[in-house]
Parts: sequence; C-alpha cells; structure tokens
Amino acid sequence: KQSLENIFHWSVDFQPTVVLIKERQHFQKIAGTDIIVAFAVPQKNTMVIDYSRMHTSPFTLETTLKHELCHLLLHHHIDKVNLPKWLDEGVCQWASDGIAEVIMDYNRSILPQAILSGRYYRMRALADRFPRDKKSLQLAYAQSKSFVDYVGREFGKDSILGLLNSLRHGLSFDAAIAENFSVSFAELEKRWLDHMRKKTTW
Repeated sequence: KQSLENIFHWSVDFQPTVVLIKERQHFQKIAGTDIIVAFAVPQKNTMVIDYSRMHTSPFTLETTLKHELCHLLLHHHIDKVNLPKWLDEGVCQWASDGIAEVIMDYNRSILPQAILSGRYYRMRALADRFPRDKKSLQLAYAQSKSFVDYVGREFGKDSILGLLNSLRHGLSFDAAIAENFSVSFAELEKRWLDHMRKKTTW
C-alpha cells in the first residue's frame, strides 16, 4: 500500500478484499485459465490469488498483492472507459517490478520473436480485452509492459504519472496523450516499434 502511494501519489483510501485460494484447480476454475496466478475484480475492490503458487519462485505473496492492488487503485481513480486494458496491465507490471510474477511459464523471447516476424498486436487491439490462449496472452502482457517501460525511459516517470492523472481527471485516452506528449499515440507506438526492432535486431 505504502509503496504504491509513493509511486502514484494517490491515496489507497479503500479497503480491498483479498481472497486466497488454497487449491490450484479451484483457482483455475474461478479464473477460467491456468496461465495467471491472480486477478483483480475492481467493481468489488477484490483480488483473488492462487495461494498454492505463492511459495513457488518467482511468485511471492507481497509482489502479487502489490500488482493486484495496483489494478484496484487505477480503477478506483480512473473510469474504465478511459483506461485501456494494455495501459492498466502495463502500468501494474511497471509498478510491481515485472511480468514473470504475474503469468505462468513466461517466455522471454515471445516479444522479440513477434517484433521480428511482424506478428505483434497493435496496441489499440489490446484496449478492451486480452486474448485467451497462452501464447497470445503472454504476448499481450509482454507488449503492455514493454510499451510502458519505453515511455518511462524516453519521457521519464513523470510522463506516465501525468498521463494517469489526466485520465483520472476525466480526459479520454487520446486527449490525455495529446496533453502529456508532443506526439500522437500513433507516432508514440511507431517510435516504440522502431526501438524494439533496433534492439531485437542488434
């Protein structure tokens, strides 16, 4: 809680419900997938965690709680219609220090392979929902984190916080981009792809 408040300078002024599921199969049935280890339900200020995985590297209860609480915090302050799914997920990975702590059997080569082959997702295709199959879902997570990381490196941490604060104050996503960056979202995405192609080719 304190860590997230320090990052975003927003108050966690709500009390979340944490549901720990002891049996892996029970969690999978609830989650509808065997790929993730936790999920948040913002409408109910609830996070559901597969507790059976919390003692298996790299998963820890602290990191998982931080990641899911981040989702609740974003949705508590930002209207869902203004918060693209990829931005929600990318920011929470950025704030909780990683992707491997969220998703099972993460393949670190999946994003470089997708960039080189041209089989990546346009970011707007990930605005409302993520794909369900394992490989596609891993790619969606990886792209989300990579894009937010890129923006943070190129424009600074404050640019991410500025974007989120604009969304918090009711601006649409495109209006928030225009307010905080000197380029359009299309140009921002193009720069990220160019960066990834150069990095991957090298």
